Amino acid sequence: MPSRDVQPRVVVAEGEPGAAVRVLREVFGFSSFRGAQEAIVDRTVAGSDTVVLMPTGGGKSLCYQLPALVRPGIGIVVSPLIALMHDQVEALHLLGVSAAFWNSTSSAEETSALRRELMAGRLDLLYVAPERLLMPSFLAFLNDAANGPGIALFAIDEAHCVSQWGHDFRPEYLRIADVTQHFPGVPRIALTATADSITRREIHDRLRLTEAKEYVSSFDRPNIRYVVEEKSDARAQLLRFLESGDDGAGFTGAAGIVYCQSRKRTDEVAQMLRERGYDALAYHAGLASDERARVQQRFRREDGVIVVATIAFGMGIDKPDVRFVAHVDLPKSLEGYYQETGRAGRDGDPAVAWMAYGLADVVQQRSFIMSSDGSPEHKRVDQMKLDAMLGYAEASTCRRRLLLAYFDEESGDCGNCDTCLSPPELWDATVPAQKVLSAVVRTGQRFGAGHVIDVLLGKKSPKVVSWHHDELPTFGIGADIAEREWRSIIRQLVARSVLSPDPARMGALTITEVARPILDGSERVELRKISAAPAKVKRERAGGVPRTDAGAGASEADRALFEVLRTQRRTIADAESVPAYVVLPDRTLWELATVRPRTPEELLAVNGIGPVKVEKYGEAFLALLAAHPES
Repeated sequence: MPSRDVQPRVVVAEGEPGAAVRVLREVFGFSSFRGAQEAIVDRTVAGSDTVVLMPTGGGKSLCYQLPALVRPGIGIVVSPLIALMHDQVEALHLLGVSAAFWNSTSSAEETSALRRELMAGRLDLLYVAPERLLMPSFLAFLNDAANGPGIALFAIDEAHCVSQWGHDFRPEYLRIADVTQHFPGVPRIALTATADSITRREIHDRLRLTEAKEYVSSFDRPNIRYVVEEKSDARAQLLRFLESGDDGAGFTGAAGIVYCQSRKRTDEVAQMLRERGYDALAYHAGLASDERARVQQRFRREDGVIVVATIAFGMGIDKPDVRFVAHVDLPKSLEGYYQETGRAGRDGDPAVAWMAYGLADVVQQRSFIMSSDGSPEHKRVDQMKLDAMLGYAEASTCRRRLLLAYFDEESGDCGNCDTCLSPPELWDATVPAQKVLSAVVRTGQRFGAGHVIDVLLGKKSPKVVSWHHDELPTFGIGADIAEREWRSIIRQLVARSVLSPDPARMGALTITEVARPILDGSERVELRKISAAPAKVKRERAGGVPRTDAGAGASEADRALFEVLRTQRRTIADAESVPAYVVLPDRTLWELATVRPRTPEELLAVNGIGPVKVEKYGEAFLALLAAHPES
């Protein structure tokens, strides 16, 4: 619901020249649009349908929030994410925008008040879940709005949820067009950060946006460094990653997310991190709803909290200063991986996406696919998605280039992933590959990687002896290669679909048709050599705060002032019961610390500060700035 201290709603004369730019400056505090934002806003204000693909942190919300303020009537935002509704409504209130949400947490009293605000024309934006939108009672509410103050637009956020092939499919999204078609003159804007070419077509078709213009921003997040390690001991590797850095400080005091596949692993990893001094919390569906809400609230509002979670966590968490996202298990698709890693570095400052992956992850994911209730076609698509994920994990070339190519975007080498920073050495692995394939065939294609490697190494394990595999001609033919390297060879052959682990038989390795030319010697195999040790992830720090691009050139005096401003921001945030970044983002604090404005007029020139925030917080921040003159 709109809070009592929200300023009077934004008033813009219909058709007012330059209205969008004025609202951008006076409400949102920005001097200019980014990328395609201006074209998208202009098209929506003009009443046309639009499909927007823009990466996380690229400014999607502005593309519908601003037109809703410029056009007459109320903007209806459809979102499946209650946490995101709360975050965005809180942020809009601090900008002086009258916004509300209507979901399962809304009381009858709040709903009645919301209706009164709507009919009085005092509501700019209303966030609803798709389930709410589909209710007959809500259609009646929309009819009242259309006949009263009007409906400015329909914004369908997380539009990739229409895809039945996707990782976030929501069946309610398939019926959204049944509602919006009742209001043919109202523009619709569908937005997502994650969509391959198949999903894009589905968005247009299922939301009946056949005439909509599509805006595709770059999927590149250049501030994120992508790092993948061969999994040995995932928990120990995670600790090494968190403690890495030339100064030894690592990610202490930084916010982050660690993704695990199982609830048990989630609890274990969170406990391990707490024992090492990190402020780590577990999040999964096995926890009570009030505990999950508490974890989300702490992560949103406090600094330096790490959440260890299943994939159930993260959607709708609009936290800009997440400095790392780690995966201790292989994600099932590049779409899911891109969305999850995209929760890091939304403020544009340096962040890291780290992952440990091993052959057991492949077996586990294939088992999930086989045991699912999906149709054969659905399982085939899921397997294709997993194969693309494996190709990324085993890449010997630029990871970002592969990731962007998956979303039909071309790029050069990025210079900011592990394969660019420490290019892997390639070697002719034709003979070792033939040895592996021969061992798999001679053992009957009935055993997993561990047993096959024992045969290659010449280990007389009880299992090898009981099956008389110590009598095979392949026994011991790979003793010149270490076990760790054999695991890497097998993993890369699986990623290339030369070998296929059968999850129905405990990961038994089988050969595919792709293996034939390798076995007969007509195809050369070039593989990546495993590194002796994972590269360090450099982290620069200033005092107790992870250093960012925005503060990279700051003096010691500027950094000290940043800390003072940060403390004041926390005080305001606690008093307002909102996350600190909603008051002012870190980038704005760094600009205040380096530019040091002295008057309210100079404050307005700082990006991210508009008239409402000057009125609410200007006096407090100006007093601090005056007390810390430039040295």
